[in-house]
Amino acid sequence: MRIDAFLNESPMFAVNRAARRFESLTTQVLADDSLGFLEGLVLAAMFFEAPLLVKPSQLAATFATTRGNVSHCVSSLEAKGLLQRKIDPADARAYLLTLKPQGKKCALRVIGAFDRLQKEFENEVGKASLSEMLKTIRKLEALFTTQ
Repeated sequence: MRIDAFLNESPMFAVNRAARRFESLTTQVLADDSLGFLEGLVLAAMFFEAPLLVKPSQLAATFATTRGNVSHCVSSLEAKGLLQRKIDPADARAYLLTLKPQGKKCALRVIGAFDRLQKEFENEVGKASLSEMLKTIRKLEALFTTQ
């Protein structure tokens, strides 16, 4: 198509395409636990924050997504028996999230899967190249954040 020349030079398109492929890859890697990418991230974040309780709004800010996306994710993880939510005693409008024992086990599998992917990326591309790529992506992201 005629647009191909533009797409081949577009960092925005390349990042978007890579993000979709990474999400598909992580969905395949997490398929044994029937988890999506965001669900895996939430479990890993909650595991690393323990014993502190986590609010959905913290997760939304950390992952730069909407509270609605996090709410759907939390509902799904709760239905799978991996986490529970409790009303925050300090603010009855907010929830606090905790991992259930099954959620802790699942979080460890997710963390292992993310770690294996990271090592595979490092072996294929090299740590230095990945580091430079992340710096560049963050610079591009900052351009759009300040406008």
